[in-house]
Amino acid sequence: MFSFASELWTIYALVFGAALLGIQGIYWFLFKTRPEQKAINRRIALSAQTSSPTEVLEVLRRERGVDFLPQISFFKNLELLVIQSGIRWTGPKLTMILAAAGMISYFIIRYLTGFVSLAVPLSIILAGALVYLFLTIARRRRIAAFSEQLPDALDVIVRGLRAGHPFRVSLALVAREMPDPIGSEFGIVADEVTFGLEQTSAIDNLCRRVGQPDLSFFSIAVTIQQQSGGNLAEILTRLSRMLRNRSKMRLKIRSLSAEGRLSAIALSATPFILVGVIHLIAPDYFAVTKDSPIMTPAIVFGLFLLVVGNIVMYRMVNFKF
Repeated sequence: MFSFASELWTIYALVFGAALLGIQGIYWFLFKTRPEQKAINRRIALSAQTSSPTEVLEVLRRERGVDFLPQISFFKNLELLVIQSGIRWTGPKLTMILAAAGMISYFIIRYLTGFVSLAVPLSIILAGALVYLFLTIARRRRIAAFSEQLPDALDVIVRGLRAGHPFRVSLALVAREMPDPIGSEFGIVADEVTFGLEQTSAIDNLCRRVGQPDLSFFSIAVTIQQQSGGNLAEILTRLSRMLRNRSKMRLKIRSLSAEGRLSAIALSATPFILVGVIHLIAPDYFAVTKDSPIMTPAIVFGLFLLVVGNIVMYRMVNFKF
């Protein structure tokens, strides 16, 4: 009996070890190996596939945004959000994502509330809100990554200028030596300047594509130097130092406001967790109130108060400085 139990525990231990190693292998493949394989930026990858710089620039431009959104004036802000998020979406793909999110939201709302008439409009609103939230989070992460790389990119430009290279060649150094998102973005600027676009216009396009506020300092510095002259390398050196100091201050503020953000997440998730737990423990608990005429207004009013509370808490822990 003891031998059988020990063999059983050995089998359990081996199964646990195999599952643990499998999960670790998947983690390394998804979060470690793939980013290392993608350390080279998108522009250089396209340059390896084609020998035409013009074709590379056109492909990078086509990947920014969704093809049918610029044709509808109502969706201009959404088009800009997609561009700044760095998500490569086509029109059919965006439509499929919205349809899938709407169907999933419809079944979840119908299952929780039982109201078909309420589930249809709420699922449409929720699908659009989820896609917008995903794009907003992707945009915020991309801008954060760009902000982290920007001081190093300015240092690369400064080293190129001090070595005697023109400004366009210094931009190309950033495109060749740094990963995305800043590598491909500065590569687009270098290609646009090479093909005849003015430096100020190319940098303005960069500011629009990225949406990073500190790029306005870079644009102003290059514009003033081009119009009135001066030592651009020294200006960019001071700008790089200032951006690093701002980044340190931003991280310090985030650490001080971390408790408020965690409290906001906990308070926002608590109602949904309580409803789910009560539904699992006592499935008939909400059966009495489901047919009540004030059920729908109460749910809508509760969700409205939850949104207002989240906005207030967001303004308390996020501010400009």
